[in-house]
Amino acid sequence: MKTTFICFLLGMIFLGGCHRNRQQVPAEDMPSVALAVRRDRTEDDPRVRTYVWPVRILWHSEGGTVEKPEMLLEHRTGQITLDASDPCVLKTEKGDSGILLDFGKELHGGVQIMVWHTKENQPVRLRVRFGESVSEAMSDPGGEKNATNDHAIRDQNILVPWLGTAEMGNTGFRFVRIDLAEENSFVQLKAVRAVFLYRDLDYLGSFCCSDQRLNQIWQTGTYTVHLNMQDYLWDGIKRDRLVWIGDMHPETMSILAVFGAHEVIPKSLDLIRDETPLPRWMNGISSYSMWWILIHHSWYLYTADADYLQQQREYLTGLLEQLCGHVGPDNREALPPHRFLDWPSSDNAPAIHAGLHSLLVMTLEAGAQLCEVLGENQTQADCLDAANRLRKHIPDPSGSKQAAALMALAGLAEAVSLSRDVMAVDGAHRMSTFYGYYVLQARAMAGDYQGAMDCIGQYWGAMLDLGATTFWEDFDLKWTENAARIDELVPPGKKDIHGDFGNYCYKGFRHSLCHGWASGPTAWLSEHVLGIQFVEPGGAVIRIDPHLGDLAWAEGTYPTPKGLLRVRHVKQADGAISSRIQAPPGIKIVRP
Repeated sequence: MKTTFICFLLGMIFLGGCHRNRQQVPAEDMPSVALAVRRDRTEDDPRVRTYVWPVRILWHSEGGTVEKPEMLLEHRTGQITLDASDPCVLKTEKGDSGILLDFGKELHGGVQIMVWHTKENQPVRLRVRFGESVSEAMSDPGGEKNATNDHAIRDQNILVPWLGTAEMGNTGFRFVRIDLAEENSFVQLKAVRAVFLYRDLDYLGSFCCSDQRLNQIWQTGTYTVHLNMQDYLWDGIKRDRLVWIGDMHPETMSILAVFGAHEVIPKSLDLIRDETPLPRWMNGISSYSMWWILIHHSWYLYTADADYLQQQREYLTGLLEQLCGHVGPDNREALPPHRFLDWPSSDNAPAIHAGLHSLLVMTLEAGAQLCEVLGENQTQADCLDAANRLRKHIPDPSGSKQAAALMALAGLAEAVSLSRDVMAVDGAHRMSTFYGYYVLQARAMAGDYQGAMDCIGQYWGAMLDLGATTFWEDFDLKWTENAARIDELVPPGKKDIHGDFGNYCYKGFRHSLCHGWASGPTAWLSEHVLGIQFVEPGGAVIRIDPHLGDLAWAEGTYPTPKGLLRVRHVKQADGAISSRIQAPPGIKIVRP
């Protein structure tokens, strides 16, 4: 099935030439020569661009300074003509003139502004502000709410031509405010369209169940990670337009559940490997080098691509031996600064230790499995020896759901008690969008599937209730008290959910509202509600073990290297689950 947000395909045609003597290059050879030159001198962009019209006018300045704002909602052509028919006019003879547009959904890209007439037929200066929330688009840089141009310019002036078109912006946004930045002037706007830049991918995986809220959360997680699949796999499309390798693990699991083995994953893995010579840590964080190994483990389990794994041999074994050297004589992890799990854990040093200790166990054991495939017997033995020593120390999660989750997943403590005593306490409070995926995984390990689904509905669903169309860098349920939605002007007496909250590096408007690491529920629902889990590399053996909780039914698809797997599960009157499974040839299905 095609992507859910596009109904047509744009073809891209490259017309190139080669400046050579026609006698030297026969005419029939020109296309191949031109193509070779193009490939030598350029890099292909895997993304496409399309146009999106605004769906609402949320605000415009008063006093007659804006005429016919509703015309910007019309779907007009992108070609300027001499006939200025029903323009939207911004004019500053009587005061400031601005307008705020809502494009209906978070997008990545910029805007195209089409101009008919201007004062004295001269270029005119506009101020254009992008926002992931209404309040961000209405903000000025700096101040208490911390609006920034970090990583992408979201607030700048631009000259637009008379009888012409201008494009600006390369960021993540849903809302755009445009102001005429010149006194005693005017501009006639034919149209303002978002320029949507993305990979046009087939949504191979799908999920649908009897709970519409869970369906919307699965789809929103999918869309969130899709927007971050740019030239590389980014963390966020407004801020953190970078390959943060640790953050990629939840993204990787969601991509595998929806798009299959997409090349953006190994491309990003290789980028960080090549830019981080040992003994440096990836992104300057020891845990992120561990996540690189864990992503490779997940990738190999999905693809069984031994040739690609062979390409990692030297770096992988060197990194594993380096990690083995960070087990102290007291059998505790002894990883150096920067010691990081996720932002909400940053002030809890015992929890960070518990999490890093558990993560190191998981990494060394996953690395040992990869070394077995590679025939690296000595490194495999070193990893297992180091992991066994780490298992002699059982850290205290210190009340942290993130640390407790990693301890359960590493098998350092019993999952049921960790879920009951730490992870299930306070429901969806004290969660994080990044490590929420691992909390859900650990609660599933404890058999608390219904509790995990309730948590998904409460935590990720609360973002939807506030107007989100993608999931955020971080979120705390306490923020929702008396908070306005992101798609409305903040009423008097209400809190600004975007500008008034956030912590650490994401205070106020610097907070990203489209962060790929928040897509975990997409992978989790496919893995545990549909019950699809790879047992052997490449999907040679797949276990189907659905858990519906209080759902009446669930169905969906899951891409495998051998084709599309289809399942439908229906709860019977006695509580038993009846399943219909259609597996591609070459896959062995096992049931618990």
